[in-house]
Amino acid sequence: MLAHMINHCRRHVWPVMLLGSLASTSLAQDRVFSGPQPGEKITPFKVVEVRGPTAGKERDLVAENNGAPTALVFVHGIERSMAPLMTVIDQYGAARKDLLRTAFIFLTADRVASEKRLPAVGQSLRLQSLMALSPDGLEGPGNYGLNKNCLMTIVVAKDNKVVANFALVQPGIADAPQVIGALADACGDSHPPTVEELRARQQALAGTAPARMAAREEPTMMRPGGGASDLTSLDLESEKGLREAVKALIAEVRALRQELNALRANPREPTPEKREIPGAAPTDEKLLSMLRSFIQKTNDDATVDAVLRRVEYYVKENPELRKQAIDGWKRVIYLKYGTDYALKAGQEMVERLEK
Repeated sequence: MLAHMINHCRRHVWPVMLLGSLASTSLAQDRVFSGPQPGEKITPFKVVEVRGPTAGKERDLVAENNGAPTALVFVHGIERSMAPLMTVIDQYGAARKDLLRTAFIFLTADRVASEKRLPAVGQSLRLQSLMALSPDGLEGPGNYGLNKNCLMTIVVAKDNKVVANFALVQPGIADAPQVIGALADACGDSHPPTVEELRARQQALAGTAPARMAAREEPTMMRPGGGASDLTSLDLESEKGLREAVKALIAEVRALRQELNALRANPREPTPEKREIPGAAPTDEKLLSMLRSFIQKTNDDATVDAVLRRVEYYVKENPELRKQAIDGWKRVIYLKYGTDYALKAGQEMVERLEK
């Protein structure tokens, strides 16, 4: 399928695709903002459920959640590369449904077509969370400032205030550790499952072998305009058609690049071996609190150093606490939680404690 799409582009729409590729590169180089930022309030907005016994019902999720930890996943389009990240978020939301309210909110220009198509997407991905459409179309809730260049915008809130925001132009599984970390922080989950564990649960839910999951995670692609990708239907004769073709091809280029990168990195897609995650979360509450402070992405270098000094002072006379600190920091370093400087400084502290 990938080869067919590439050959079609070369034969029929190469000039437009080149323009789309250049536009895509330009977008990737700019810093992107989408939705309310950390510290800002989330405000009520309407959505319409798209599946289940209450399909078609209009709801206000912010009012319903009443300040509870919330994950609002705004989706401008669905591509194959997004599916693993979506299922990981969904699995975490299902596992912590008593602590976290999770909803996928789809933004589309064609509400009628999307109401028909989205239930099949949910079934294909085995999504357990609420799926809804924004009645406000592609722009989404007017006062949320969502960026259409982002295929996914994740707003994490607690007490109706944003605590994390992920504006993802090309969302993929590489974003999962930071997203899950933010969801865990928001709902007070001190020992969240790893991304590998969440993916294993999804595989078990789908009832398939890991090597076959890629095929099950490929729903029909939905683009920001609301339709499925079909290069043969592009109108290259009119100015309006060419503009729409560029938009469609920008999205297609992104998907093709990610597919090619995945094939180069792992052409045969072998069944991944189960990896043991090193270390363990501390059982000492004070030490655990310091560990959670350490992994914050907003920390500057001085804050990281201050946390590590407190840790070393706290554990230096107690071998059991020292072991907990070593195990805890080994785990977050392995999972790459925290800033680049924090990972380096944390590794140095582990080495000092082990001596």
